Amino acid sequence: MRRTHSCGELRPVHVGQRVTLQGWVHRRRTHGGLIFVDLRDRSGIVQMVCNSQRSPEALEIAEAVRVEYVLDVAGEVARRPAGSEKPDLATGEVEVLADAMLVLNPARTPPFEINQDGEVDETLRLRYRYLDLRRERMRDIILLRHRMNQFLRTWLGAHDFVEVETPILVRETPGGAREFLVPSRVHPGEFYALPQAPQQYKQLLMVAGFDRYFQIARCFRDEDLRADRQPEFTQLDLELSFVEQEDILQIVERLHCELVEALTAKRLLQRPFPRLTFAESMARFGTDKPDLRWALELVDVGAIVADSGFEVFRAALATSGQVKALRAPGCAAYSRRELDELTRFAQARGAKGLVTMSLTADGVRSPIAKFLSPAEQQAILARVGAEVGDLVLLVADSAEVVAAVLSDLRVEIARRLGQLDPRVMAFCWIVDPPLVEWNADTQSWQAKHHQFTMPEVEDISLLDQDPGRVRAQQYDLVCNGYELGGGSVRIHRRDLQAKIFQILGMSDAEAQAKFGHLLEAFEYGTPPHGGIAIGLDRLMMLLADSENIREVIAFPKTQSAVEPMTGAPASVAPERLAELWVALRLPAPATQP
Repeated sequence: MRRTHSCGELRPVHVGQRVTLQGWVHRRRTHGGLIFVDLRDRSGIVQMVCNSQRSPEALEIAEAVRVEYVLDVAGEVARRPAGSEKPDLATGEVEVLADAMLVLNPARTPPFEINQDGEVDETLRLRYRYLDLRRERMRDIILLRHRMNQFLRTWLGAHDFVEVETPILVRETPGGAREFLVPSRVHPGEFYALPQAPQQYKQLLMVAGFDRYFQIARCFRDEDLRADRQPEFTQLDLELSFVEQEDILQIVERLHCELVEALTAKRLLQRPFPRLTFAESMARFGTDKPDLRWALELVDVGAIVADSGFEVFRAALATSGQVKALRAPGCAAYSRRELDELTRFAQARGAKGLVTMSLTADGVRSPIAKFLSPAEQQAILARVGAEVGDLVLLVADSAEVVAAVLSDLRVEIARRLGQLDPRVMAFCWIVDPPLVEWNADTQSWQAKHHQFTMPEVEDISLLDQDPGRVRAQQYDLVCNGYELGGGSVRIHRRDLQAKIFQILGMSDAEAQAKFGHLLEAFEYGTPPHGGIAIGLDRLMMLLADSENIREVIAFPKTQSAVEPMTGAPASVAPERLAELWVALRLPAPATQP
């Protein structure tokens, strides 16, 4: 290679050395007979100095180059003149006195500024993602992700895990998220699916005797997208044999603590990670992925207002609903406009309205004060721990609506008060969720996690009597309000797996057709086993202080599942469809009114 050094590695120790650098023009500045060119590559930026005394030819080329030109520059490393150092730049003590310069490739004017991280329309950034990735912020994210993957492989290898790749073309799995289907050319009318996860394969690896498996796995789900979800994503997949739930929680916890400490300057809020049951998390925070950076919790005040004069409260409680409250410290002085904003926020999440109580030095101010006795008002304030200057928010509705509204309000208030410090990572475990839940649309039970999850041993007797009361040996890893991963101890007995299939409404013939390979494998000495899958894209969001999953993926899809850069998805030629035995039946175009 002609290049002797990367741009970002030059330091005072290199002074006097001749170097050859190659990279992109980051900035260009002209000062009389001097031209300064900042040259950039993946490693960083260093300043080139071109003048007529040293090399008229280099100066002539430097006069013609523009940002993003690709250059080859040879010269001598020198110290910057006293007072011109750049302490905020890794190479800020040195510069390169250019002897020769060659344009390897010119560049058109970019559609947005690359040498600064200003706001740019996301669609434009994704259309020119190869340019967006040149920007410092995006480059740092991709390099951090590289270091994360390196750390994971090294750490897991040191802990006796074996990396095994599993298939991408798999059989469709019933239940769970919708899968992408791939038609088979050589098997007319039959389809592969792209895997939601390597679930069955990793269990079969346990049957095969690879008692500690891992994979940085690509997974696919044909779901509606949001800020923390993509149709294709990457997860760290782990599976272990001869373990119980506690063993898995311990090793995953150690992995994450050491990862955060090795790659970031972030602070772990608590270690060991708190453990909340699913029911406890829902009761205290209204969600199974609570953000524990904010200590305040939801408080049930139903017993206090059950006989109050406020009909909305009584009606909700009479129909097995709830009345819960949340304290907003120091927010009693909120204006009418701010209170209306919170009300609209609550209504957008399903609430019929939002009740507010402001505790001021002059007493309680509330639109429903006349419907509550002084004793009821004081009991509510005492129950939530309100002090003078605090605002109390109350919602009355079904348990589901109350949880959804107040959990989001809790985070919104924390955000407004600046309590969600991105430098802090608040991990926790959510354990003991229900094994199954009732689907009112299909009038059947469906798995809360997946159909391979082991019930709590003491609850197995309830499978025939009341499946809804059965707890699962399942656990979710949560951090800062995001579910980073989920896993479970798996069923390893054929009889119990067949029983779960029956509860989920699957006939013996259907179970055999779809999962016969797994059931048969369980007859050949399957060890007790369990595992977890960690969403690396979401983890990267937290490590990189990003609120959008698209920021931490090199080439993501938009929220409408489109890749603007290449135009995927796109139509294909009719003859290509014919090869795949596919015929299209497209929806009729919408008619104009």
